[in-house]
Amino acid sequence: MAEPRKPMAGMPPAARAPRKTAPPGACDTHVHIVTASGEYPLWDGRVEDPVHGITFDEWLGIYRTHLDTLGFTRGVIVHSILHGTENDVTFEAVRRMGPGFRGVGLLPDGATQAQMDDFADRNMSAVRLNYVHGGVLTWDGARRMAPALADRGLHIQMLAHADRHLAEIADDVRQLPTDVVFDHIGWPADGLTVASEGFQALCALLADGQVWVKLSAVYRMCDAPYAATDALVAALIAANPERCLWGSDWPHLMLAGAGMPEGADLLDAFDRVVPDDATRQRILVENPARLFGFDT
Repeated sequence: MAEPRKPMAGMPPAARAPRKTAPPGACDTHVHIVTASGEYPLWDGRVEDPVHGITFDEWLGIYRTHLDTLGFTRGVIVHSILHGTENDVTFEAVRRMGPGFRGVGLLPDGATQAQMDDFADRNMSAVRLNYVHGGVLTWDGARRMAPALADRGLHIQMLAHADRHLAEIADDVRQLPTDVVFDHIGWPADGLTVASEGFQALCALLADGQVWVKLSAVYRMCDAPYAATDALVAALIAANPERCLWGSDWPHLMLAGAGMPEGADLLDAFDRVVPDDATRQRILVENPARLFGFDT
């Protein structure tokens, strides 16, 4: 029986070239591959469907065009909750995209050694923890799992509101034996200011080399050309450019009122803030190669 339909996500705009394409070896560290074609089950609790009528193979083709047009040759595919807790669609996307690609997926509290082994064997690099909305992995569960993740070269990718959450968990983050990557410039919830205690805690963790941060999804916080987030992006880069990554968050799911962005505009916004070509090379190429284990 066909799955009940939900409101449909928007289609991302056709890719167009940015003012300055990414350099060879650059990695878009945050995208999602989804499909409503019936090839992979959707989660009953999802808030929307992927665009109807597009197969998994067709999404991979659109994704390749997105990368090629912006200049990226590597990528990290982050499992979308639209497909629930089964990682199969992400496993297959990573496999099909090949050696220059890694995945981030879901593991529950109390995941077994065998589950973590299988996860690592499939070129998955991290488990995702949603500290904002909750999910199958809790903060306590991630802390208990961290030594086993570290043994397998895996890290924790975390969605949190820096201004609400980072001050309370910063000391615990410092004690973890594995890397932690914070999504979406720390996704501040109470205003785009660098002055909050939580955002300053994120900058301090970065400065100490304790965490990484993705300079991604600024379109979820302000309208194009995204200048309202420039100060936050600049502060994170200044704190530690060797721990910053860039991601497009393509194909821009669950917008919740945000405007549909264009990948070129997002890369242009990053380029407006990044101070020089050497730092750009570090964030787009060298840092992801180090974290995700790509050849340099």
